[in-house]
Amino acid sequence: MNLLLLCRPGFEPETAAEIADWAARREIAGYPQAERGSGWVRFHDLAAQQENTGADPEEEAGRNTARPALPPRNLIFARQCVRVLADLPQLDPSDRLTPMLAALADTPWRPFGSLIVEHPDSDAARPLAGLARSFGNALRPALRKAGLLSASEDLQQPCLHLCFFSGTHAVLGVSQPRGERIWPQGIPRLRLPKEAPSRSAQKLEEAFQILLRPDEREQWLKPGMSAVDLGAAPGGWSWILTRHHIHVTAIDNGPLADSLLATGLVRHLRADGFSWQPTQPVDWMVCDMVEQPRRVAARMAEWFAHGWCRRAVFNLKLPMKKRHAEVQANLADFHAHCAEAGVAVQTRARQLYHDREEITVLAWS
Repeated sequence: MNLLLLCRPGFEPETAAEIADWAARREIAGYPQAERGSGWVRFHDLAAQQENTGADPEEEAGRNTARPALPPRNLIFARQCVRVLADLPQLDPSDRLTPMLAALADTPWRPFGSLIVEHPDSDAARPLAGLARSFGNALRPALRKAGLLSASEDLQQPCLHLCFFSGTHAVLGVSQPRGERIWPQGIPRLRLPKEAPSRSAQKLEEAFQILLRPDEREQWLKPGMSAVDLGAAPGGWSWILTRHHIHVTAIDNGPLADSLLATGLVRHLRADGFSWQPTQPVDWMVCDMVEQPRRVAARMAEWFAHGWCRRAVFNLKLPMKKRHAEVQANLADFHAHCAEAGVAVQTRARQLYHDREEITVLAWS
């Protein structure tokens, strides 16, 4: 399958390496196409191209009666990953709608449950935001009239994506149903309240939105739960936990914001996050310490090995080079340490919008 992946500008090589590894493990012959700073990567499936080049029209129509496979959801560096349905490089600005409807006429996914109109998150593409917003308002009723979009939003059905690269070039694609809203560009729109101790609070809030399913957020973030925040100062991550009415033990030799202590849900202990140990297990451990990623991964594994926490969110800082390889090595080390202790731990990881040179990992036992 041909894929379009949207990512943080500058991380196209990591996204390309990750999708190439994914394809190789599934014996999909193809190659990634990336342009530094563009915010996108294309994966070209050679088998799909050969089929499209020499396909018999009747055989092709027969294949369209069943839904083909959809792209993966568990990539780390890709914020959005869609299966390409049509590449439209020569759109007429006076009538973009007609060729799009024609390209979707025989799609096996009709009707789609929702529509996302987006553009890459790059300096060059940001001026397309107005076009994406206005064109989406025109496209939705046209899709519904053609029977291509459900009458109301259905988050259990595949999502149709329209990604503008310019005013005359767009790609139509489809992504897996998630049972929850999908954000344009894969970026949740979060507001930082003025009382938040730091902007890092948005990292944990985004992690809960992206890495947890709706049912998990409901079950795993309940009032009265307990948490430890390693390297807490000035308290952004602890503050997010208190917003869920979770009791927090904040571990840091530095000071915490007065607004955080005023919640009455935080106990501050001046200690080193790499040596402090809890006296009893907690529901959550979170960590955003600036340290070598392998050391952080080993410390996180120690928490699970000793049964000190049930779930964790932590950040792994990235090196300047070979970042994809380093991420894979760090996660492999984390799982290996847990396995040595006889603890089965599952993980999800993503480079979030509010991350910079790091990734965020969710782990649970």
